[in-house]
Amino acid sequence: MATDYGSRTQLQRPILPTALRAPFGLRMVKEFAYLLLNLPMGILFFVYVVTMLSVSAGLLVTFLGIPLLAAALVGCRGLGAVERARARALLDLDVASPLPVRGEKAGLMSWVGAVLKSGVSWRHVLYGILHFPWVMFSFVTSVTFVVTSWSLFLYPLWQWTFPAYLDQDGIAVFSDGSREFYVDTPFEIAAASVVGLVLVLASPWLVRGLTTVDRLLVAGLLGPSKLATRVSELESDRGVVVDTAAADLRRIERDLHDGAQARLVALAMDLGLAKEKLLEDPEAAARMVDEAHGEVKVALQELRDLARGIHPAVLTDRGLDAALSSVASRCTVPVQVEVDLAHRPAAAIEGIAYFTVSELLQNVSKHSGATRATVDVWQVETRLMLQVSDNGRGGANTSAGSGLAGLAERLDAVDGILVLDSPVGGPTTVTAELPWRK
Repeated sequence: MATDYGSRTQLQRPILPTALRAPFGLRMVKEFAYLLLNLPMGILFFVYVVTMLSVSAGLLVTFLGIPLLAAALVGCRGLGAVERARARALLDLDVASPLPVRGEKAGLMSWVGAVLKSGVSWRHVLYGILHFPWVMFSFVTSVTFVVTSWSLFLYPLWQWTFPAYLDQDGIAVFSDGSREFYVDTPFEIAAASVVGLVLVLASPWLVRGLTTVDRLLVAGLLGPSKLATRVSELESDRGVVVDTAAADLRRIERDLHDGAQARLVALAMDLGLAKEKLLEDPEAAARMVDEAHGEVKVALQELRDLARGIHPAVLTDRGLDAALSSVASRCTVPVQVEVDLAHRPAAAIEGIAYFTVSELLQNVSKHSGATRATVDVWQVETRLMLQVSDNGRGGANTSAGSGLAGLAERLDAVDGILVLDSPVGGPTTVTAELPWRK
């Protein structure tokens, strides 16, 4: 069976190396098609920009100039959407669409003002102007190179057309009237084919280099601005933080209602019954008071656990090392804790790191089947790194709805990162990275 699997794997490997397969690959075809379409799209975009801006500028002395200019910018954004779709289909470049333009108030003039003030709209105009000269260069270069390379490579197949139809022996290298040199001998034909083959093998890399410039132009000028992207990320992170805070409040309320509060209500009832029996049956009253005393201890422990879940006092007083050691001591498997920090990070980041490790160790206790675990915390420049590993069964994932997915969202809300490595059979390693922010 092992031999059969190995033979199948061997058969699945590409026979030719990448350099020989590239000229015939799908990527070459798509990128060359993109460069071919560049010419009509570049001309269309450039003519549209120049025409509409010229007409709008000429009409600025009238009322029609400003709305027409805004309409021209909207048209540029529409052509930009076509360019993004073309880059997505042929270059595998997925550039997000910029946010739509919205006026501060309802009404046409508010929308026109928002369009004119939009930096994204003017970047589309800049793209239409800058892309045109590059389109001319990349189209001519790519078409000339590809056609020439394939023509030379296949020259032995069509060399016969020269004496048959053009009354010459082959491709004319030069001719000054008195002297002529044609590629017509077997050696010269073979040499031309070899040169063509070299050019054919180089054509994918030339085409790839040309499309790299297009990628930069599309990503830099037709996508959302970095500021807009950052604002969108912060809005999303704010939503995660709000949802997390609301969930924590609901958890605290539920724990109080179902735990300590219910226990204290039962305790009050037991003490009331003990008070009534104090004179009639002192021994029974003493037993009830003793039971109530035990309930008070349990309620106090639940309140301590709840307070620790909100923010442990040991974290505030002694830092991550002592706080994580306390968490590790409550884990069901032996945990080795190593904290290497010269000084403490920001209080908020310290709290997030604590609760991250706490939740990961709970997962180790409940789901991993591990016999040991380790916790490592250290600093790398302006980032706080923490890693929790166990020798359990593995197979953990960050799919939607899992605890690790929620933990990843919480870390992302503060520009943190969660990386999971958990192959089936183990071991599992979860690495988290947080900003230091001190």
